[in-house]
Amino acid sequence: MAVVLENIWNDTDWWMFIEDEFQNFTGTPPTEKYYSPCRLDTETLNKDAVVVIYSLVFLLSLLGNSLVMLVILYNRVSRSVTDIYLLNLAIADLLFALTLPIWAASKAKGWTFGTLLCKVVSLLKEINFYSGILLLACISIDRYLAIVHATRTLTQKRHWVKFICLGIWVLSLILSLPVFIVREAYKPPYSSPVCYEHMGANTTKWRMVMRILPQTFGFLLPLLVMLFCYGLTLRTLFEAHMGQKHRAMRVIFAVVLVFLLCWLPYNLVLVADTLMRIRVIKETCERRNDIGRALDATEILGFFHSCLNPLIYAFIGQKFRHGLLKIMAIHGLVSKEYLAKDSRPSFIGSSSGNTSTTI
Repeated sequence: MAVVLENIWNDTDWWMFIEDEFQNFTGTPPTEKYYSPCRLDTETLNKDAVVVIYSLVFLLSLLGNSLVMLVILYNRVSRSVTDIYLLNLAIADLLFALTLPIWAASKAKGWTFGTLLCKVVSLLKEINFYSGILLLACISIDRYLAIVHATRTLTQKRHWVKFICLGIWVLSLILSLPVFIVREAYKPPYSSPVCYEHMGANTTKWRMVMRILPQTFGFLLPLLVMLFCYGLTLRTLFEAHMGQKHRAMRVIFAVVLVFLLCWLPYNLVLVADTLMRIRVIKETCERRNDIGRALDATEILGFFHSCLNPLIYAFIGQKFRHGLLKIMAIHGLVSKEYLAKDSRPSFIGSSSGNTSTTI
């Protein structure tokens, strides 16, 4: 029996006769009574290295995003519309960071936490991604209105921003629900336990729906909005020679750039995998393994994003550093003389009113 199975694994011509689940199968172990004819690399990265990375990201994200929330919440008077969006972004990153110890343990020993926790941590991962890009899109619209059109419509009615943020959380939850519904914990043949989609028949059709719709409404459209708004905003800043406003936008541009650098590779690999599943790209065993390795590597890059925003604020955001030092001085952690030496820059406003950022 073992010899027969080995021959099947080595014969890549058999792939055409396997059911749809394994004709379109990337980077995960087989889950049904049938076996993939490809020798799939289910462990593409060093486990110990991944666990160390996840642990480091968890600690940095927990500390950094907690400080960001503290500084923004403390500065009630000078809190702007953009700050409210950044506060929600920090909350999303912090919630996701709390799941990283679970992901790290699953990388080391396989998924041993059951289906419910599998669904919950997968849901938080998806919500973190979608809320992140939707919040950044809203920030781009706010900056566009403030600088290009010099309007006070949104910025003077900050209670509307709370409803916008609530809408973003609801929309992110809706976009993430398909993953929550189909994720399960199970033990595939010849593999450690996994937390993965399990959809039964017509897996190709459902996976296309799960990918195309969320990626269109939760990634592509917000990305186009950001490109449009920031393109016109930058043009206005350079044409008007608004040097101060340009410096005030550095933090926002850095946050957007880092988000794209971390999450765009993963989404591009998902697009490649989708094209392979619908046979626009020819599917081979080698290509399956290549895409599986790419998904694992770029997913880690996406996870790493949750700890980067606080670092951006610390190194680029003068107001964030001053706000943090002010809190530390109040609690006696630094001297008030040292705080006095830290010359606080004046808030760089815009013609839209209170739209400068605490960060």
